[in-house]
Amino acid sequence: MNKGSNTRQRLVEAAKASILEKGFGATSIDELIAEVSITKSGFFYHFKDKGELARALLEDYIEEEEKLLDDIFDQGRDLADDPLQAFLISLKLLARTVEDLPEGHPGCLIATYCYQERLFDPSVRELNRNAVLGWRSRFRAIFEDISTRYPPREDIDLDALADMVSTILEGGIVMSKALGAPKVLPQQVLLFRNMMRALFLPDAQLSRAAAAG
Repeated sequence: MNKGSNTRQRLVEAAKASILEKGFGATSIDELIAEVSITKSGFFYHFKDKGELARALLEDYIEEEEKLLDDIFDQGRDLADDPLQAFLISLKLLARTVEDLPEGHPGCLIATYCYQERLFDPSVRELNRNAVLGWRSRFRAIFEDISTRYPPREDIDLDALADMVSTILEGGIVMSKALGAPKVLPQQVLLFRNMMRALFLPDAQLSRAAAAG
């Protein structure tokens, strides 16, 4: 990593720490340049304004989330050839992962703060929209694969089901923070896992799965 890239990353990391402590709006450029020991012109060399910093933070979060999901759902597919079983395994792995984050996913909180502060910035809205659509595409492909082998017991919109994954994860983080209850998020993931079994497994297999836990 060259010096310029290192300085940019240090600014991003300093911004993350400050935003987690007091939010994006209260994080100033002056404090960031003091933390990183550069001049204000040095900041503007890397980011033309605070809005561009917000976009960089969102991009970092999206990249981190994609890597996390790739890792977890690849593990599930490595452990089971059956698409439904692979997905159920992945959800259990995901529940364990988020349970190990007692303060919630820091990247998600940073992204939320940045998005709220820059809600009227078209480029930020578009970035967020593309991330949401990316998740929809990822999980819809999984559900299409599952549906081919296990026709759902109810008529269901697979796009809506895919969006539910985002809703559960993002909403679970908000609920966990609001209630001061870190267990809420993994519980929501495991409830969704139970719902997936009930939606796709035939009666005989569902009974065996329930007995196995």
